Amino acid sequence: MRGSWMFWGLFLVVGLARAEPVGTLDKVRQTGEIAVGFRETSMPFSYLDGQGAPVGFGVDLCQHIVDDVRRAVGRDVTVRMQPTTSTNRIPLVQNGTVDVECASTTNNRERQQQVAFSINYFYAGTRLLVRTGSPVRSFADLRGRPVVSTTGTSNHRLMRRLDKEQSLGIDLLSAKDPAESALMVATGRADAYAMDDVILYFLRASSLRPADWEVVGETVQVEPYAAMLRKHDPAFKTLVDGTIARLMRTGEFQQLYRKWFEQPIPPKGLNLNYPMGAELKANLTVQSDQPAD
Repeated sequence: MRGSWMFWGLFLVVGLARAEPVGTLDKVRQTGEIAVGFRETSMPFSYLDGQGAPVGFGVDLCQHIVDDVRRAVGRDVTVRMQPTTSTNRIPLVQNGTVDVECASTTNNRERQQQVAFSINYFYAGTRLLVRTGSPVRSFADLRGRPVVSTTGTSNHRLMRRLDKEQSLGIDLLSAKDPAESALMVATGRADAYAMDDVILYFLRASSLRPADWEVVGETVQVEPYAAMLRKHDPAFKTLVDGTIARLMRTGEFQQLYRKWFEQPIPPKGLNLNYPMGAELKANLTVQSDQPAD
């Protein structure tokens, strides 16, 4: 009987060992491939240029991360660019389809139960995109009006919370991405689009008639963006954090910021003229990965 228990105990230990998840670096070392998640319409973090190639501030950061992965695993690594949406990005990281996503994903406590995040590389606040001349000038002006926000985003949850807390009676609509959200405002289906201010500025700048649009309202709920990774993979998080920290320390991060936020960018040469905010400037030194409350 004792021998039987020893056998089953050994079997259980071996089975558990086999069930241990393979770390990202080991996976890349074995397969020679890393999957980078990107968004197709999240300017200037991650979007498609005129030739259909992924570009942006986040894409550049991910390229630096991949370079460090190559050095860490000691072999050439193929990059597979995997498009994601606001609704599937977390499941794709969790199931291994995406190894790292560098886009406009907010690092918050709810998501940290499902995935891990790097050092924060941007801070954004929720504001409103409206047609020029709209009576909506603040969040209080949304009372009883249709408002759209992108499905699966922290902004959508924020609007639901504000509606409840302030009894605004908002008709909260959902859209799959920023482009569809802006279209709903343009066609009158919604009176405002609630989203991170930086995305709203780029939607305005990239429209056919920028003067037809305004970004209004007080800044609500400043939130950090960070690279998204799988949980329980400390070696890979250490590498990713090390890449971002080095870029911040050497000034390369600041150069990338100016490239994407303060200079003309493809495909139309738009310039957001969006100087670095106080929160991000502080994090160049602090290098925190703390989530939004």
